[in-house]
Amino acid sequence: MTGGFLSENFFRGLAFRILLFLTLALLPFGLIAIVQTQEIARQAERSAELSLLGLTEQSSGPERTTIQQAFGTAEALASVIRVAIDDPDTCNRFLQRYQQVAPQFSLVGLLAADGVMMCSSSGAGYDFRGDPVFEALPDAPARTITRHETGPLSGEPVIVLLEPFYTNDRFVGYITLSVPRSRIARAVGPPVPLSPFDLVIFNASGEVFLSDQGAKSSALNLPRNRSLAALVGEKPTVFSDVNQNGTKSVYAVVPIIPGVAYSMSIWQRDDVLQSANQTGRLSLFLPVLMWLSSLVVAFWSLNRLAVRHISKLGRQMRLFAFNRALPRKTMGDNVPLELQEIQSTFVTMAESIIRDEAALEDNIRDKNILLKEVHHRVKNNLQLISSIMNLQIRRAQSEDARNVLRRLQDRILSLATVHKNLYQSDALDRADAGQLLREIVSQLLVVGLPAGSGVEVTQEFDTVHMDADDAAPLTLLVSEAVTNALKYIGSPEAGERARLAVSLKHTDSDTALFRIANSTSGAHGSEGTGLGSQLINAFARQLNGHVEVSFEDNTHVLELSFPVRHRELVVRDY
Repeated sequence: MTGGFLSENFFRGLAFRILLFLTLALLPFGLIAIVQTQEIARQAERSAELSLLGLTEQSSGPERTTIQQAFGTAEALASVIRVAIDDPDTCNRFLQRYQQVAPQFSLVGLLAADGVMMCSSSGAGYDFRGDPVFEALPDAPARTITRHETGPLSGEPVIVLLEPFYTNDRFVGYITLSVPRSRIARAVGPPVPLSPFDLVIFNASGEVFLSDQGAKSSALNLPRNRSLAALVGEKPTVFSDVNQNGTKSVYAVVPIIPGVAYSMSIWQRDDVLQSANQTGRLSLFLPVLMWLSSLVVAFWSLNRLAVRHISKLGRQMRLFAFNRALPRKTMGDNVPLELQEIQSTFVTMAESIIRDEAALEDNIRDKNILLKEVHHRVKNNLQLISSIMNLQIRRAQSEDARNVLRRLQDRILSLATVHKNLYQSDALDRADAGQLLREIVSQLLVVGLPAGSGVEVTQEFDTVHMDADDAAPLTLLVSEAVTNALKYIGSPEAGERARLAVSLKHTDSDTALFRIANSTSGAHGSEGTGLGSQLINAFARQLNGHVEVSFEDNTHVLELSFPVRHRELVVRDY
């Protein structure tokens, strides 16, 4: 059907002309879709900016509350302390009592304009002249917030808040509040849906006095081409820049107290623009939908004009190929004679194929039933042998004889498990090694670990399909390995539980790894000189595998790496 579309006369064909006219018809809609896409992208970007501003306010909630409450406290103290300003002792006692009921402040004081502490909650005056914090105060009295790495009175890093204090419209000094930075760092606000990469709080001078990642790390995260002082006085804003390391970042600035303190969140550009990019991609759905609609119209037109009947015949053939369904009715008289003859020939051929397949399926079904019966009887016979061995174990006179019989019984039960899984599986020559090992290990643990042994057992098995010829030596090898591990398992140190870990993993598409590790009380366990070790090596050679045994930190480890042959088999069982 596609030969005509790809021929040298394609541009003269009906398909090209229909697609050309559809393209011209859809051109105005495409232009409208582009305009709408750009508008949606702008709206998405604006929504992302508003979200960043909201997240910044939420993330800086504890710091915002602390700073605003501190300045509110300073205003209240300014109106109350006027009555005691002329009596230093009364002022000191008043501030001491207030600091006791407000322990969030490490120091509350009245700092004179000349830099001398007039009174404070510490009860002692202090001369701040020459102190870098006092020297950095603006000439015009104004609310100020800054940091002090070592408070002169408290001796710890503090955030210093200064509120101008006036008496009769005359500037007297500052109400000073010191808040330990450790107290602010411990403040926890409500959870936010998305946290910024870093959050810094800075003052009107562009000085960072609080940061999530510390002063050094936050300094590297600050914008390279825009100073913090330039952001003071602006409304809440979001901008993109590179940090000091050259990494593209997005910055959201929100005032805590306008003109005094601001919070700025720093975001990885890819993280915050992801939602906007997703919105932009979703907005492309409209032109894609238009394109799909054009294809539907083109297909419908061509189907009605030329290829409808051929497509119908192709569907009938595909249905027969998938589920052997024959057409319920023939094509009508309006179908060309050649297509009617093709359908008649196809139906005749299909009926012949169905008859031949039915005969083959009968033969396969009989063979599958016989193979399942063989596996079932082999399993029953092996279990019968195991039961007879149980009788012999009870009559054995020595413990050595009983142990030998039990080991032999475990090997027989392992083979029985293989045959059990084979007759229960649809693929009679393929077995799930993970399921086999899970059953075998469980049987051995029930017998080898008494109740209350306290051994910590870990099992992890992948689904590994392998031939029945390989499943038998693998199960026998696992039986020997688990028995040896249970024989030498012990606590690595006093007070610790003994551990046993068994796993089967795909290391790649063609290789699997069996691993068993058991803790010991110090002895190396089996050194490879007994019958069990000889059998493990023999079974590994049958699997074309490689065995490695190691002992480290009181743990004995056995690893078997072996190839897994893949075959795509389709087995029909009726």
